[in-house]
Amino acid sequence: MLIEIYDGSVFELSCDTIIIGLSEKAIHPADITGIIDNNLSGLLSEIKSENQDYTNYGEVNILSVTSPFKFKKILLVGLGKIEDLTLDKVRALFGHAARLARKQRAQSVAAVLPNIESFESIDVAKCAVEGMILGHYKFLYYKTTKTNNTDITKFTIINTQSNENELMNQALENSKIIAESVNFARDLVNHPACYITPTKLAKYAAEIADEDNLDLSILDRSHMKQLGLDALLAVAQGSTENPQLIVLKYTGDETSKEFIAYVGKGVTFDSGGISLKPSERMGEMKGDMAGGAAVLAAMRAIAKLKPMANIIAVIPCVENMPSGCALKPGDVIKSMAGYTIEIITTDAEGRLLLADAITYCKKLGATKIVDVATLTGACVVALGSVASGVITNNEAWCNQILKSASCCGEKMWQLPAYDEYKEQIKSDIADLKNSGGRMAGAITAGLFLEKFADNTPWAHIDIAGTSDIESDKGYNVKGATGAAVRTLIHLAVNQ
Repeated sequence: MLIEIYDGSVFELSCDTIIIGLSEKAIHPADITGIIDNNLSGLLSEIKSENQDYTNYGEVNILSVTSPFKFKKILLVGLGKIEDLTLDKVRALFGHAARLARKQRAQSVAAVLPNIESFESIDVAKCAVEGMILGHYKFLYYKTTKTNNTDITKFTIINTQSNENELMNQALENSKIIAESVNFARDLVNHPACYITPTKLAKYAAEIADEDNLDLSILDRSHMKQLGLDALLAVAQGSTENPQLIVLKYTGDETSKEFIAYVGKGVTFDSGGISLKPSERMGEMKGDMAGGAAVLAAMRAIAKLKPMANIIAVIPCVENMPSGCALKPGDVIKSMAGYTIEIITTDAEGRLLLADAITYCKKLGATKIVDVATLTGACVVALGSVASGVITNNEAWCNQILKSASCCGEKMWQLPAYDEYKEQIKSDIADLKNSGGRMAGAITAGLFLEKFADNTPWAHIDIAGTSDIESDKGYNVKGATGAAVRTLIHLAVNQ
């Protein structure tokens, strides 16, 4: 999608559809909306006065117009109370508007940005661009028949402050990179497991590294065996697919010895192993690599945005399958850190991968760590599909992550990490067991990982409930959401 800024006369603006927001406040005659209203004989004001519902947040209606304008349709978007608008609500509005405009077969769309006193116009414009690109997303790789919908190829921001154009151009280009990276993560998660294998994820990582000059290393089974990543390999042993450990490195500040590690769970299919999952909805387990996809997509954006930060991305990739070679409940395995782990259930495999990956990050010199994973159904029970769960060993580091999430509109909630919970993962025959049972399952899974982070500032983000959505809503489209991608990007950019 081409993103443009327009600061000329609204009478010369040529597009298929223009998006105009309606709030409870009166239309100001000097604003662009007021000029359009005046030249339509007060049509917008009349509609607004006769249909108060049109101003409700999220209401969308379409008008066909003729001269004196060159655009064909007006898409009226209800803003609700201006003082209640947040940047994420703006993002959601434009995501919804993008899909409706596409249904109207609009190829070029322009927007009059809402004037929100509490936010800079550039920030509003950035969210509008993100919303359009994210809301316009669709996954049609496996469709053999074409849809009737026309894609939006150009989105124009109407800017009334032409002196800001250079700054806004760069800001909008950055927003485009971020949104396209989220869509990249969505693609990876939406693909079936027969396509997205550990080897395929490694190939995508190689493409990203080659395009943007990132350092890349990919460890195969033999390399991991030499390094002692036995917990990771134990999960992989039940599958014919070869495991891969992807390591990407971005150095944006050579004067600093600080390196943040992004760790993403990359289970490209999770059958549960010997502790087999129920067949109902098992197909959704192709998305158990959403954490890995988020990290990979974030690195794609970071390489293009070039922030003053140093980032190491580590993505352990395996399939978790049942076979005669598979890990069994009751087994005791060793981790790279040296700790022994009793296997209570082979369906708690993600933490085994992440334990070795976290240890490996520390050996690579990571000074802070954040891992992202679809780790537990317990987190879905606790927080539903609204918020991701966060657990940490360092409040200051966690607060940075939560602040980044808030700035991006990604909802995250910190879970408690009391020592009493650690009792649940103590084993009678090993150092740890890989499941503390149903009670506080999201917390005990996180605290299992904390053991391997040790004194390194670390936080874990459980996106099990937020990595996909069952129907279109705002800028999220049914299927994968790309959860945590924007948070990871923001975290790197604002170090």
